[in-house]
Amino acid sequence: MIPEDKGKRSTPRPLALVVVLSDWADGAVKAGLCTLGAVMALLIGYQVFSRYVLNHSLFWAEEVGRMCLVWITFFGSTAAYRRHHHVGIDVLVRRFPERFQVAAGLMAWSASMLLFGVMVVYGARFVGFVANQKSAALGLPMALPYSVIPLSGAVFVLHGIRHLMEQLHGMGRQ
Repeated sequence: MIPEDKGKRSTPRPLALVVVLSDWADGAVKAGLCTLGAVMALLIGYQVFSRYVLNHSLFWAEEVGRMCLVWITFFGSTAAYRRHHHVGIDVLVRRFPERFQVAAGLMAWSASMLLFGVMVVYGARFVGFVANQKSAALGLPMALPYSVIPLSGAVFVLHGIRHLMEQLHGMGRQ
């Protein structure tokens, strides 16, 4: 269902569709982050217990925990970007007149979109490059941990399109 704007201006249909897709992706990311965080905490907690109490180390726990942490980092960044909680340096931009601030914001988001596109394209190439390699402990294809790069890049692109469209429509963060 496409949300409707309760204000005087109606939301353009393409923007409404992008908002729905962005919100859906964000919900999936949040669920994944919760799941990965719980798996990592329980696994590493059990690994510590097993190592120091039972005197038996799980040889694969650190590898899985590290993979979870990498996925949490990349997808957590998309969640922060979606909410405008990412690091930004705007000391100089805030001194500009408002219309220059808007232009600077559009240029920054455009540069971000370029970077996110690079993540998708070259991340996918890299995943193909490491597809035949196996992880040390579990023998999983290395494409699995590295696939987070193009996947998170695609989520970044979706959120970036939303930010750009909202800014152009005058609904972005002030």
